[in-house]
Amino acid sequence: MPALNINGKEHSVDADSGMPLLWAIRDLAGLTGTKYGCGIGECGACTVHVAGKAVRSCKVTVGEAAGKDITTIEGIPESHPLVKAFAQLNVPACGFCIPGQIMQAAALIKQKGDLEDGEIVEGMNGNVCRCGAYARIIAAVRQAAGVSR
Repeated sequence: MPALNINGKEHSVDADSGMPLLWAIRDLAGLTGTKYGCGIGECGACTVHVAGKAVRSCKVTVGEAAGKDITTIEGIPESHPLVKAFAQLNVPACGFCIPGQIMQAAALIKQKGDLEDGEIVEGMNGNVCRCGAYARIIAAVRQAAGVSR
């Protein structure tokens, strides 16, 4: 059984090493904040961090993630600047994409820090919002990154 270190806790999962990480996180570890969207890595709903990098968990296998630190939306504290900014700016409409948006943005801010609006748009490209809240998402990422406009 592969062991997955998810949000600082080890999970022994009864899974084939080829199983998509998304299903191990949701169905075997019981962490349902990570969403299934498209299953082909195009929408970003299933974004998590593996070894500090934002990845689409529907495209990463259990075998590829085993032994690496995995962070899901449940591992992002309520005090995180992105969580606060998304709430303060009333970003969630339906809320479905928000876990993936926050995970992508957290990796972007950690990687780049000081961001221009164009860099935010480019860095968030591929994370689909069915409600079209892109302007609020960009504003929240800008606020969390401490970028003044």
